[in-house]
Amino acid sequence: MIELQEAQKAQIKQKGNYAVVAITKHGVELARKLGNTFQNADVYYMGKFEKGDEKEKEIQLFTGSVRLLLPSLFEAYKGLIIIISLGAVVRMIAPLLKDKKTDPAVVVIDDKGEHVISVLSGHIGGANELTKEVAAALKARPIITTASDVQETIAVDLFGKRFSWVWDSAEKLTPVSASVVNEEKIAVVQESGEKDWWQYGRPLPENIKSYQSITEALAAKPDAALVVTHRNLSDDEKQILHNGVLYRPKVVVLGMGCNRGTSTEEIEAVIDETLEELNFSKKSVNALCTIDLKKDEAGLLEVANKNRWEFIYYIPDELNSIPIKNPSETVFKYTGAYGVSEPAALLYSGAETLALMKKKSGNVTISVAVIPY
Repeated sequence: MIELQEAQKAQIKQKGNYAVVAITKHGVELARKLGNTFQNADVYYMGKFEKGDEKEKEIQLFTGSVRLLLPSLFEAYKGLIIIISLGAVVRMIAPLLKDKKTDPAVVVIDDKGEHVISVLSGHIGGANELTKEVAAALKARPIITTASDVQETIAVDLFGKRFSWVWDSAEKLTPVSASVVNEEKIAVVQESGEKDWWQYGRPLPENIKSYQSITEALAAKPDAALVVTHRNLSDDEKQILHNGVLYRPKVVVLGMGCNRGTSTEEIEAVIDETLEELNFSKKSVNALCTIDLKKDEAGLLEVANKNRWEFIYYIPDELNSIPIKNPSETVFKYTGAYGVSEPAALLYSGAETLALMKKKSGNVTISVAVIPY
């Protein structure tokens, strides 16, 4: 808990590039949502709204006036996303302003999450682009008042953030961003994930081209690349990352069943082994799905919570509504469903086929599907 006092610098623990700050009940819910959506955002809110999972989610609580917290955040972060009234924010940051070349981006959100406002460092600091990304994530209205907006192009460090995409490594974010801004030859290769990432009402800029495969993109010899896939790349394909960023869309769905009392370690070991066999990235896992009889299974819950995956369970009738290749009378006898892992993965993903039909390993059964877009 950060205890804020006058004449004392707040001792924050910075991990990401952006800080999300809230001081109200509704603001806290918005802050938590943004913390889950934006991979490189640290969340701060008042201790009186503590929910009990802050340590696990690396959320930082504070007591005292938020005015005393802002100087530390202003100095440390690339951007601040503040869920407080615009007037209050303007008064609090006024004494902190130095230069438009060094001041962080500041974005303000109203308490209902209806409007996202670019307040400070719209161009150089990236507040305008951050405003658009946050607004898209909250389905809110972006408010940008600068006379000329930022280049209508891809923001590399925010690409796909509203869909919760994550990157494998931040190493090439800066040079690839420079290539995009400087209108160099950019290749985009997307094998999976949401397709509606381009939000402008016009075609992609001429310097940005989409390719069907990494091989095709490499042949075009781009200056930089953005690759979106749940798949692990081959050694030859990794050449594209010489000046490229690899994004992981949340498209992999795990359908699972297990014997009562199966350990967390065994469950996670089976998951890791299975994903490696499929050549899928663990960072692309979206959800772990099972039957409602397992909704309190400690091992499954712990694995889902640890990895920040959705934990979904279905009643037998829902599972039985999905046709599977080898329905089991034995499973039906004990659960009321003819299968668990296979229909659970298909139900959540909406896929017509499974990437892995069913694999039994020790006390665990697992099926894998990929969300189609």
